Amino acid sequence: MPHRVVDHYERNAEAFDAARRDSFAERPWFDRFLLALPGGGHVLDLGCGAGEPVAGHLIGAGLHVTGIDASAAMLERARARFPDHLWIQSDMRSAAPVRRFHGVVAWDSLFHLPPAHQAGMIERMARWLEPGGALLFNTGSEADETIGEQFGEPLYHASLTLADYRACFDRAGLIETAFALSDPLAGGRTIWLARKGS
Repeated sequence: MPHRVVDHYERNAEAFDAARRDSFAERPWFDRFLLALPGGGHVLDLGCGAGEPVAGHLIGAGLHVTGIDASAAMLERARARFPDHLWIQSDMRSAAPVRRFHGVVAWDSLFHLPPAHQAGMIERMARWLEPGGALLFNTGSEADETIGEQFGEPLYHASLTLADYRACFDRAGLIETAFALSDPLAGGRTIWLARKGS
């Protein structure tokens, strides 16, 4: 089922984009993330989708965004909206950015990977960060693999335990700076903000 996630977003790109543009309850977390970044800094957005609302918010704050997404249909929309930024079609697990970043975001995206791949992905994200750089992502609240539903179609989600994520931070040299369990003000997401040690 995880391999069908990209097909799901290809088929539903228009509906997802329309729904997502009108939904940004998690904006306070991104404003907090912005406080950790230098003006004009570079951010990597993994699972960037069509560029709204996340990349658009970062770009509006004066940052340079590199977006990575496996869906061509999503990236077509992101490129049309923000042609001065870099949009790359790739699975995040095989992506190979050519630079380091002041911030990395994996919003509503990491949880589409199988549990066995999530730990390695966190370590990769840490390697892509400049010393002191910030990482923002969201997960489930407990170890799980489940098939949810979006637009009337099945959609795969998975999560590690909270202790597993914190163990990943230790291995990757990340320092947890903020955490919210099933934040009701951000759509019930479990949210992590960390920085890379210097």
